[in-house]
Amino acid sequence: MENKKSSVILLISNIFVGILMISPILYALSVTFMTSDQIHAMPPRLLPKSFYLGNYKDVFATVPIFRFIFNSFVVSIAVTIGQILTSCLSAYAFAFYEFKGKKILFIIMIATIMIPGEAIIISNYLTIGSLKLLDTYTGLILPYLASAMGIFMMRQYFLTVPKELREASIIDGCSGVQFLIKILMPISKPIISSLGIYIFLLTWNQYMWPLLITSKPEMRTVQIGMTMLQSAEVQSFGMMLAGIIIIIIPSIFIFIVGQKQLIDGMTSGSVKG
Repeated sequence: MENKKSSVILLISNIFVGILMISPILYALSVTFMTSDQIHAMPPRLLPKSFYLGNYKDVFATVPIFRFIFNSFVVSIAVTIGQILTSCLSAYAFAFYEFKGKKILFIIMIATIMIPGEAIIISNYLTIGSLKLLDTYTGLILPYLASAMGIFMMRQYFLTVPKELREASIIDGCSGVQFLIKILMPISKPIISSLGIYIFLLTWNQYMWPLLITSKPEMRTVQIGMTMLQSAEVQSFGMMLAGIIIIIIPSIFIFIVGQKQLIDGMTSGSVKG
């Protein structure tokens, strides 16, 4: 009886905390369906009198929102695929091969995690500029095709794979590339899914780098494009919140769908050194 009571209390507490956490998003969603008079009404309203869709129409009329979403999808998907490939290849080498300077190289690679992105953003900008890649998808994608954190996560997971599996594949005539593609990656789907979701969400919410290297409106991502709403009509809070709701829908959907894989992948391999 005590265990059942504790479970009920825990469930109610989780529901309360969950509602408290998402309440700002729910209120923002409610505001997007209000007219300007309702938004500025005193006392403030929590729910609209009727579902007013004018704010969403204003978003589509003011900025090319679909173009911004397309740009963000292209960049996020390309970066996600690129980091998964580079992370798997690098982690495979660190986990299954022995070569001179391996430990030192791995320590140097891990040490780069401590370097803040702001410290190298100017050098990255100068490099991309010298390659004439400003205002291009390549410029948005190229600096983020490799990640020390991704390599570390994949290596930790690969270390949990028995060495005997690799030795058996060699006896069966399986090359290193075949072992990686046909055996290792299929059994590493949890960590690959987790890494992919993490990278996609991180790239989707990027602000500083796209702001720095894009000046053409047609090349802007959603996070930068939304600032055009603020400059267009500073007082149109409903329109700005409607734009924000539109751009966070993909990230919320992906997080909800991949939440289990994200948690499982983050914890897997964490006890093996």
